[in-house]
Amino acid sequence: MRLLLIHADFMSYEVREKAIDEAEEISNDRKTGTFKNSLVVFTAVEEDDVETLDVVVDNASKEIMDVLDKVRAEVIVIYPYAHLSSSLAKPRDALTALVKLENKLRNYGINVSRAPFGWYKSFTLTCKGHPLSELSKSIKAETKVIEVTKPEVEKGYFVLIEPSGEVVKLNSERPQDDEAIEKYPLIKRLIMNEKGSKPEKGAPPHIKFMQKLELVDYEPASDVGHFKFLPKGALIKHLLEELAMEIAINDIGAMMIETPMIYRLSVSEIAEQASRFLERDYRFKIDNEEFTLRFAGDFGLFSMMKKVTVSYKQLPLRIYELSHSFRLEKRGECVGLRRLRAFTMPDVHCFCKDLEQGMEEFANLLKKYMKLVKAMKIDYVIVLRAVEFFFLENKAWFASLAKEVGEPILLEVLPAMRHYWIVKEEHQFIDSQGGNAQLCTVQLDIEDSERYGIKFVDKDGTKKGCIIVHSSMGSIERWIYALLEQAEKNRALGKPPMLPVWLSPVQVRVIPVSSEYLGDALKIAEEVGKAGIRVDVDDRDESVPRKIRDAEVEWIPFIVVVGEREVKEKILSVRNREKRETVTLKLEELIEIISEESKGKPKVKLWIPKLLSMRPKFI
Repeated sequence: MRLLLIHADFMSYEVREKAIDEAEEISNDRKTGTFKNSLVVFTAVEEDDVETLDVVVDNASKEIMDVLDKVRAEVIVIYPYAHLSSSLAKPRDALTALVKLENKLRNYGINVSRAPFGWYKSFTLTCKGHPLSELSKSIKAETKVIEVTKPEVEKGYFVLIEPSGEVVKLNSERPQDDEAIEKYPLIKRLIMNEKGSKPEKGAPPHIKFMQKLELVDYEPASDVGHFKFLPKGALIKHLLEELAMEIAINDIGAMMIETPMIYRLSVSEIAEQASRFLERDYRFKIDNEEFTLRFAGDFGLFSMMKKVTVSYKQLPLRIYELSHSFRLEKRGECVGLRRLRAFTMPDVHCFCKDLEQGMEEFANLLKKYMKLVKAMKIDYVIVLRAVEFFFLENKAWFASLAKEVGEPILLEVLPAMRHYWIVKEEHQFIDSQGGNAQLCTVQLDIEDSERYGIKFVDKDGTKKGCIIVHSSMGSIERWIYALLEQAEKNRALGKPPMLPVWLSPVQVRVIPVSSEYLGDALKIAEEVGKAGIRVDVDDRDESVPRKIRDAEVEWIPFIVVVGEREVKEKILSVRNREKRETVTLKLEELIEIISEESKGKPKVKLWIPKLLSMRPKFI
């Protein structure tokens, strides 16, 4: 990589016309640029850079930062300049390198601008003329450069918002020891985790459960973090996906889309977003062109929304996608279903006309996800993370959120924007080992609309950028992790571990006391099944106690034993797992109990053979 660095009093450019077919697409605001006291970095990406691109970019960024530190410029301008080399990289590789360099420099907390790639441009430049104002550099993978440390980011602080709306600032040095949170042990645990005091961990209990229950298992033939879902696990996953769709379409009012899983890195916005993801995406080549597997649903959606004509009257516009995504997480971080390299994320994006409408949408989505989490009966903490200026300007709004949900909220106040959002909500699940994992999230985004050129037509006919509210109930796989971990927490408290009735692969098991009553058991199962309840029959040649034990091991919520008394009196002897009691019920009473437990939740039929004797063993 060749660099020519000019410290300029003044620099401006104006785009004229395309120089190559592979020129990046640009919005109007990038067609001109004007800068004062800038370090202009004329850059040529060379063919030899491609094989070790990340190292070259890293070395180049450190060289540039070294010069910036000496000349004290206010902004870095990366200016593509092919004339510095006769051995240029292919256009798509060059663009990828320039985007990586831009984001690498931006990660140092520096103001960076990049002139468009692949266009003829006129430019005006006034060099300062001091000894360091004109420098040239040749960057190689093995180039020895000065180590540059990121500027220390000012620390934020934690605030507790009580259900009453009262705002309490926690101890800035040790918020985990503040007396205000002593009555909220889950909040205390979360702060301890975030401050680095995480508990010692062995193998997460959910791994044992997912295999013992024949739900999910490792796939040695695949990459780490990619799991196979067995029939029972696939059924649970399907039900959660159906729930996500019902929330998005029926509750939130979103329209459903489906977009591709692979994207060209020659597209500038894709390359930019991928470079910001810190090399955690899967990449591969097709016909010598580099692609990436999507790590979020934004790729396809934002590309689509750039071309959609939207009126202010149609906002907020809500879009839903069940995004099958991939992230190249570190191997050591991929443990069970908590963190994966392949996962299923139900994404909802709401496009709003202004900040006020965005805040309304944020509050509405928070209420929707509160309802979901409460229904799942898991242990959680509500966390908000907000930029300080936004928090101080909207304290009453933050207090109203706590009042609305009726629960305490932990708020992390950040001194400056670190991401595209100014406020983010998280439902943090606390697992059986004291660890935490984010499930639901809502994010108020004030940057991406401008970055990706997503506009709406306002009442005066002008095009304006949207406020985007990102949200998700959390990945499907992580929900299964949370439900299994919660079952372990319940077991430790002396309660029977189980899944919610509506999610249990088999909701009712009918056990005949002998083969003489198998026909009666099948009739009962048929009637129960007609009500949309998943029911099977243990027709094996085993003792009744053994059959009951096996049903308990499988976490069957309701076990029905059928013998002479039950047939003669037309009653059912039912073992209720959650209540740990055996009661006598009529058939319609059992159906009513299960229907009430599953009210408002998706239903699917049994996905495995009804007779246990016909069922294969998967693990």
